[in-house]
Amino acid sequence: MSLRSAILMTLTALCLSVLQANAASRIKDIVDFEGIRDNQLIGYGLVVGLNGTGDSLNGSPFTKQSLQAMLERMGVNISGTNFNTKNTAAVMVTSNLPAFSVQGTRIDVTISAMGDAESLQGGTLLVTPLIGADGEAYAIAQGPIAIGGFSAQGDAAAVTQGVPTSGRIANGGLVERELPFKLASMTTLRLSLRNPDLTTARRIAQSVNDLIGQPVAEPINPTAVRLTLPSDFNGNMVDLITDIELLNIEPDLPAKIVIDETTGIIVMGQEVRVSTVAIAQGNLTVTVSETPQASQPNPLANGQTAILPRTNVGVDTGEDKQLAYLQGSVPLRDLVTGLNALGIGPRDMISILQAIKASGALQAEIEVM
Repeated sequence: MSLRSAILMTLTALCLSVLQANAASRIKDIVDFEGIRDNQLIGYGLVVGLNGTGDSLNGSPFTKQSLQAMLERMGVNISGTNFNTKNTAAVMVTSNLPAFSVQGTRIDVTISAMGDAESLQGGTLLVTPLIGADGEAYAIAQGPIAIGGFSAQGDAAAVTQGVPTSGRIANGGLVERELPFKLASMTTLRLSLRNPDLTTARRIAQSVNDLIGQPVAEPINPTAVRLTLPSDFNGNMVDLITDIELLNIEPDLPAKIVIDETTGIIVMGQEVRVSTVAIAQGNLTVTVSETPQASQPNPLANGQTAILPRTNVGVDTGEDKQLAYLQGSVPLRDLVTGLNALGIGPRDMISILQAIKASGALQAEIEVM
């Protein structure tokens, strides 16, 4: 029996043994493999065929220059000609080049207007090179644009739905150049954790080493695990990745509370713990209401109507608020229940959590967004 066959049998047994583990995640879902990634592409092009909703050439000089240059490349000389059309728009074209895309692969592209075009509906993108971060062209894009919005207007009203100046061309890009990355011939590879953590990195390495039976995985920092191809492995790096990516790992989570003060959102991790504390929450509330009254003179009296002020002031010192007791080192569910028992809103709860942290009773990190 070959080493790879033994690995496959062990992997099957491990997968069956962890079906009941609710918190476990596959390695392929918590890490990124080195070299297996998308690459962003961008290009500048022209959209033609618009029904009078394109750029005004006087207001968008770059559109006019691009149109002139395009026509001259096609043998049309318009030097000194005064033309003004609104059937053309300058656009930016963006796309993602998937990993290991080969020549001839079709990709989706997104089109966004740059000038003062009102809508790209009915337009067609002309051939546009898409370049990468290194300045090289990896794909070309062309085709009719599909938009998800529309715009209509009259003399006194206008209706706009969605964004008519942005659209998409499904399979509108054609890959012309491949990325020179040979995964199968590699002997070492790094696994990059999407949520860096030392414990999780060590668990990944231990699980891989238990499966292979050799120390082929090594955690090198909280973000990365180095994977080395065994010399007696019956396969290449692609085979090794395929064998280990289905292993189930339970990621370790830090004790953290994330607070968004703009929206009042609070998110707590399951490892958040609070030492035994007593909390009282109350605000001084002053209510002022004005109920002015009109004073009328007697019918035979020589007087004038007067407005008499009537002010009512109410003060709520929160005397009915009492101390709430939070048991120390309780699960997250009990902690949330204890905080909810205070009868406060999210914004007051943010202040309470920060006060508990300041007292040293909160065993967690608070991150304010």
